[in-house]
Order: sequence, then C-alpha cells, then structure tokens
Amino acid sequence: MTTVRVPSGAAPARGRARPLPAGGADVEAIDRTLQALAEPTRRAVVGLLRDGPQRAGDIAAALTMSRQAMSRHLRVLRHAGLIRTVGADEHEDARARTYQLDAEPIVALHDWLGDVRAFWGAQLQSFKAQAERVARERRGER
Repeated sequence: MTTVRVPSGAAPARGRARPLPAGGADVEAIDRTLQALAEPTRRAVVGLLRDGPQRAGDIAAALTMSRQAMSRHLRVLRHAGLIRTVGADEHEDARARTYQLDAEPIVALHDWLGDVRAFWGAQLQSFKAQAERVARERRGER
C-alpha cells in the first residue's frame, strides 16, 4: 500500500494520510500518464491513434493544429510512454515520423484504478455495515 498525503486544507479526519493501494504500480509513471491525458488535445491524439499508427503531420491536420503545437503534445505523450515512433529514425524529419499507441501505461493505469476501486468498495461496505448496525441498535434489534 502506498500512503498518499493529502494537501493542507483537505486533510482527512484526525490529520492522517489515507492509504491508497498502488498494486505494485510505478506511481510516477501513473502520474505522468494522468498528467498527459489531462489535456483534451492529447486525449484526442490517443483517440486518433486507436485506429492505428499515423504520421505526425496527419495527426496535426486531423486536429486542425499547427505542426509546432502538435510536436509539443506528441513530446508529452512520448515522455509519458503513451506513444512511440515506429519504423523511423529519431533524426528523421519530425513531420514524417509515424506514431502508435503503447498500451503498457494504459494497462498500468487501468490496474491501478482497479485497486483504488477495490479499496473504496471495501471502505463503503464497511461504512454500510456500520450504518446498518447503528440503525438496528436504534430500533432495539440485535
């Protein structure tokens, strides 16, 4: 389990950090993935690449964006490991580079979210059991 510190002003009850399961995930990689996908244009690029590899110039044209602006978005997605170049030399003309999705960061994010969902599911089950116990006690049941 990884302990996540809550920023001041949003501290949980009794000022303790809440544990969130990491499931062995590289938390920094998860952070890079979430940061990269937080921007709508980059999510659109990922959406385009779901259909298969595409050249940088074609991606820019599809999103009606300058090649320079697209280059910055592609760099962020590459740094996060979400996309990679295929069949191209890194020194090749950037407009001709072909990009494809790399599923690994998405799979890691999916697994991490499953761990978080399981954690909160258990917390909510515990809360429900306690609320039902209190309700029965108030009604005089056991």
